[in-house]
Amino acid sequence: MLPEKATELSVEVEEIANMVVINPFDFFVEEFAEKFPFAYPESQLKQLDPYLEITEDWPLLQAWMQSVDRSPKPIVDFLVYINQRLNKDINYTVRMEVGVQSCETTLSTRWGSCRDSAWLLVQVLRHLGFAARFVSGYLVQLTTDVKSLDAPSD
Repeated sequence: MLPEKATELSVEVEEIANMVVINPFDFFVEEFAEKFPFAYPESQLKQLDPYLEITEDWPLLQAWMQSVDRSPKPIVDFLVYINQRLNKDINYTVRMEVGVQSCETTLSTRWGSCRDSAWLLVQVLRHLGFAARFVSGYLVQLTTDVKSLDAPSD
């Protein structure tokens, strides 16, 4: 309870992240999904339904999807291929505006922030039959751009 009326509330958060090197390919894949394309077992579909929902299906996304090589291949190879395609087609930019831009905007401008590229990837994967969940993180700057006065700058 505030003692007086306020027009603004400001909250400052500080986080310390434990940065460790990991192998992003150190995971197991269910046998049914070892090769693309695959189908989820019927018993999992109801639980995965929210992550299979396609919410964008506009012309530029449809055109991009038409160019995807859907020939059978190991699932990790296919996911690397999709990520490489998006990395080649979409340039990274810092975007201070709130929210996520549409896949059409990201594809037409060929620019997007982390969250824009993540949303595009989610929609691409869902169009391909993958259950995908939207998650976006924070930009990690591993070197300082200002010299420290009281600690090592690196």
